[in-house]
Amino acid sequence: MKKSLIALAFGTLGLGIAEFTMMGILPYVAQDLGVSIPTAGHFISAYALGVCAGAPLLILARKCALKRILLALVALMLIGNLCASLASGYWMLLAARFVSGLPHGAYFGVASIVAGKLADKGKSSEAVSIMIAGMTVANLFGVPLGTSLSHTLSWRVTFLLVAGWAVITFYYIHRWVPVVEGLADTGFKGQFRFLKKPAPWLILGATALGNGGVFCWYSYVNPMLTEVSGFSANSMTALMVLAGFGMVAGNLASGRLSDRYTPGKVGTVVQGMIAVVLLALFFLSSSPWCAALLMALCTAGLFAVSSPEQVLIIRVAPGGELLGGACVQMAFNLGNAIGACVGGWAVTGGYRYPALVGVPFACMGFLLFLIFYKKYQAHYL
Repeated sequence: MKKSLIALAFGTLGLGIAEFTMMGILPYVAQDLGVSIPTAGHFISAYALGVCAGAPLLILARKCALKRILLALVALMLIGNLCASLASGYWMLLAARFVSGLPHGAYFGVASIVAGKLADKGKSSEAVSIMIAGMTVANLFGVPLGTSLSHTLSWRVTFLLVAGWAVITFYYIHRWVPVVEGLADTGFKGQFRFLKKPAPWLILGATALGNGGVFCWYSYVNPMLTEVSGFSANSMTALMVLAGFGMVAGNLASGRLSDRYTPGKVGTVVQGMIAVVLLALFFLSSSPWCAALLMALCTAGLFAVSSPEQVLIIRVAPGGELLGGACVQMAFNLGNAIGACVGGWAVTGGYRYPALVGVPFACMGFLLFLIFYKKYQAHYL
């Protein structure tokens, strides 16, 4: 495995801990700041909105070297998470979470392009999945570690850990990632030209709706597993490891399968599976082992669609690859924000209802993926 791809994965590892650890530590943050769990869910949405605000800024940096952009984004990750660890109240943490989200989508957009340029012939999807693997490893080890640290010490230590990891990531990107050929400058308007076609909108819509469905449920996975499934608070670290294992397995399998069967086909099948699993979670979450197994399947599906989505959006965005690569992360996190919000409303009926309200979102994501696969996949092979 190329060291340059590992360095890129270091960045997604830090971003993954920053984004997903909030789901596991939500009760600790809510208790410490004196807010309700649904209100604490705003910290999830603030990060997601930061992603949406930060990604378009890549247009301003389109003439800069890709490696230089990556280093600047990692520096911003350091600042945002350091501020989060020092936040003294609701509004300060909300602002810090927004700043922490600013580099997220932009990093994925640039890193996807760099990974594609560094990939061996015919292995672009696999290279992108290796880059994304950092985020899945974050969920396998980083998020459980953050949950454990929040339980034994303080949730602030988790964000301090991410800030420290950003320093390490900066060093290894500087050392291991080569200077790759930049993208042709198509001008300011040229960056948006690909959005005139329907194919990118189908991918972005499938991403936002599909991931929104998952985050309706996953944003409140901790209270669901403890209040509905009957797991103890001490078992949450092990359960987060299981969820992370699903993400790692789903992402790596998807990368290889996408190179073999096309990203559109893999994304369509997986998105359909997610809808079924969410429905099963609503009916079977009261059974501890069913809930744990379905959780792993759903998190596997969440990242099994990530690599196809990231690869496809770059293919359908000629001349606007930077914006396209960032836009799919905007869609992902827009779905994250909407899902956390809608799931919070559903919590009033019980902690298993967020999974049910996520089903229509997942079904609509499946339908958009299916339309893309049937009508446009062949044009972008």
